[in-house]
Amino acid sequence: MKRAAVFFVEGFEEVEALTVVDILRRGGVQTAMIAIGSNLLVTGRTDIGVRCDKTWDEADLAAYDALILPGGMPGSRYLGEHKGLTAALKEAAAKGKIVAAICAAPTVLGALGLLEGKPACCYPGMEEGLLGADKREEPVCVADNIVTSRGIGTAIPFALTLL
Repeated sequence: MKRAAVFFVEGFEEVEALTVVDILRRGGVQTAMIAIGSNLLVTGRTDIGVRCDKTWDEADLAAYDALILPGGMPGSRYLGEHKGLTAALKEAAAKGKIVAAICAAPTVLGALGLLEGKPACCYPGMEEGLLGADKREEPVCVADNIVTSRGIGTAIPFALTLL
């Protein structure tokens, strides 16, 4: 993986998003923080503001090898409601690009049918959103090009798996 995109929306989980960005960048992966919307400043679920690199309209998603969703609520719900992002996730998965999600965000992949028959994990208690998946309790699950993880406590293993 040479280039990755991490998506930021109001209510994202700061540790999950920034741990991934930090570890991937330290590992030499060009990692863009992309704001879903038109404002580069996005506020996480604990009121920490993060300035992203690009807005949704500025990003060329075809240029990335991996599309990564941090968790958090209501952030994960907002990610799943964004039609452009959900279309991009389906297209990336179909092309064999890495599609990854942590915490509540794997439920977005489940709703899109991307977890069908694959081992997957998510934040404990949200497993019903892993539609069609072989639900696991492992810290990180890898199934072909789909990577899922459980939450804030697994952010480092998730990021290292992606690296």
